[in-house]
Amino acid sequence: MLDIPKYKRITARNVVLDLNGTLAVDGYVDREVLNLLKELSKSYRIVVLTADTFGNAKKIFEGLDNVTLEVIRDSEEKTKVAKRYTPYIGIGNGNNDIGVFKNAELSIAIIGKEGCSAKLLLSADVIVCDIVDAINLLLKEKRLIATLRG
Repeated sequence: MLDIPKYKRITARNVVLDLNGTLAVDGYVDREVLNLLKELSKSYRIVVLTADTFGNAKKIFEGLDNVTLEVIRDSEEKTKVAKRYTPYIGIGNGNNDIGVFKNAELSIAIIGKEGCSAKLLLSADVIVCDIVDAINLLLKEKRLIATLRG
């Protein structure tokens, strides 16, 4: 649980992430990101939602405990699947993450190499430059408190 003064209390133990554009660039997840996910999975269940555009999602997460991979067809299904993990923290970059953000206790938008949907930015609690920064907000919670406290 995380109390952010004059903002809200976050009770989520699940982190729901998009794969392509958020965790991965062109179907590849950097080793540093995988190591950070491993560290994050000690405190949260990691849920990765993907259409598996590159067909390699299962292989990417082999050997990572506490990571659940869900293959989805579209944004409607993505929103529905994310709700199963409520309460959760949502991390994404695209239009298909808007529904995920609407139901999240905390939403973090990534402006990475693939960019970020302007509509998603408007629905985010926090906006960061890349996935490393997003994960570190959760690993080093004082950063999140400093950003969001009232």
